[in-house]
Amino acid sequence: MIYIDNILFAIILTIGVGFFVKNVKKLIRNIKLGQDVNRTDNSSERWKNMAMIALGQSKMVKRPVSGILHIIVYVGFVIINLEVLEIIIDGLFGTHRVFSFLGSLYGILIGSFEILAVLVLVAVFVFWTRRNIIKLKRFTSSDLNGKPKKDADIILYFEVVLMSLFLIMNATDIYFQQANSGNIISQYISPLFSSLSLFEIQVVERTAWWLHIVGILVFLNYLYYSKHLHILLAFPNTYFADLNVKGKFDNLESVTKEVKLMMDPNADPFAAQPVDENAVPSKFGASDVQDLNWVQLLNAYTCTECGRCTSSCPANQTGKKLSPRKIMMDTRDRMEEVGKNIDANNGVFVPDNKSLLNDYITPEELWACTSCNACVEECPVNISPLSIITDMRRYLVMEQSAAPQSLNAMMTNIENNGAPWQYNQMDRLNWKDE
Repeated sequence: MIYIDNILFAIILTIGVGFFVKNVKKLIRNIKLGQDVNRTDNSSERWKNMAMIALGQSKMVKRPVSGILHIIVYVGFVIINLEVLEIIIDGLFGTHRVFSFLGSLYGILIGSFEILAVLVLVAVFVFWTRRNIIKLKRFTSSDLNGKPKKDADIILYFEVVLMSLFLIMNATDIYFQQANSGNIISQYISPLFSSLSLFEIQVVERTAWWLHIVGILVFLNYLYYSKHLHILLAFPNTYFADLNVKGKFDNLESVTKEVKLMMDPNADPFAAQPVDENAVPSKFGASDVQDLNWVQLLNAYTCTECGRCTSSCPANQTGKKLSPRKIMMDTRDRMEEVGKNIDANNGVFVPDNKSLLNDYITPEELWACTSCNACVEECPVNISPLSIITDMRRYLVMEQSAAPQSLNAMMTNIENNGAPWQYNQMDRLNWKDE
């Protein structure tokens, strides 16, 4: 009976970590639905990006208020959860504050944890106020209606509960309070429990301890279902981000091959080309998530729905339907739908007569984009909604010939006149005679 707490803790920890690992495997599976793309070049630049953007939060502080508050929550979340290691050891082996042998260093660590916990509570209150009272425009857009808005608030409530439990746990830990080392904040909370008996205080401390670790495990597994996957994915996302200059388009290999064949004076266009009978015909552009590359799918899972991209989008600002944030959210939702389809059919995707194009993202949204890269520039974790937009527009043009009339007219003029304007080449300089 003496080890029942340790056994129960081990069971809860195993279930929590096991469910998390299962979700991570599903996450990796869904990302691998995308086409292969090589992002292993220039590793030094990629490591630098990850250190500066994901770890250093360099792009967050471009908007100082939310940026600084986010850094507080980020640092608090990372550093305070180092204390989870102590809780796990205590829970498995029946010890109590096993790292207290560090003496004054332990007091400094716990003291800094408590200060950070209070700062996180302040930051979370400001974030909640901005969303629910001030109602900033980028948090009240229609693309956040329903689950996304609830998800943002749930995350904030989680933070409040976890930080509060941490402080209550410390405030009611008699051994910790008597040591008077590191209880910088909790010493002022401790008197609130002075009217309780010794047994009742111990019950409060144990309850807060258990709820704290169980809450962390629940939060860990909630990440998969929330926009806060960026806590884990921001690092690989910034590492594998496109290092090319903004606005550079990639060339389709099949089209490049045909152009080279046409431009080569020594090539025989009628010569028989080797054909792989088992090869699946490549699609021009993308109409569904399987047509996008795996980095674009990683982008979709990394999106934190902050709306910086949409608030900077000139098309959105002028009232057009396009929202870069919605593009990423729709891609993720479709990817989840495909993943559930695979799970329901024993690992095989069964066509469901749906696609990312039309069922989630409309051509009107795609053609509203001006390709200005404002969304890419603004994203705090180097997500590129534009790459998805251009691939889907490429499909509309090259597979369905469904470009807008104005674009078709321009391309016809280029084909016939060598310029976007509807003038014969011989008439181009007529203006000089006026």
